[in-house]
Amino acid sequence: MDAAARIRELTETIPDFPKPGIVFRDLTPAFADAEALRLAVDELGARFDGAFDVVAGIEARGFLLASALAYSTRTRLLAVRKAGKLPGTVLTEEYALEYGTASLEIKPDSLPERARVLIVDDVLATGGSCLAAARLVERAGASVAGVAIVMELTGLGGRKALSAYDLETLLDAPA
Repeated sequence: MDAAARIRELTETIPDFPKPGIVFRDLTPAFADAEALRLAVDELGARFDGAFDVVAGIEARGFLLASALAYSTRTRLLAVRKAGKLPGTVLTEEYALEYGTASLEIKPDSLPERARVLIVDDVLATGGSCLAAARLVERAGASVAGVAIVMELTGLGGRKALSAYDLETLLDAPA
């Protein structure tokens, strides 16, 4: 079975979460399945093979993927944190969610000079969090090698928001 089919089989769909009208796609069961996680990490890594030297995971489920991908490719890991989680001086980017606003942060010195960063997350909806992560990477003096996503929710504009970047997704689903 390929990564997309296995992940689709294991993904839970929860209507009206976190608020009415939102259909939440929970990939946590797919990440809990060793084979599905391995397939996803291997396929995303292969699509960007040799193009990155840092993997950035967006809090929280992006951490799971990014950690596994950084380990499997022997590359550095960057945790892109939600606002208020890092002490000291931080770079902050605010973005819109489909149900509100939020901010992401990194330390200004968290990336090596001229690093090529692959941004990784579980679900692409409006693209706000990935775009905020990309802006943080660029503000820190690094470049975005690409954006690797497990599931794209079609019709929410995420792909268009990230049109300046190389974007790869394993599967899509209706929003």
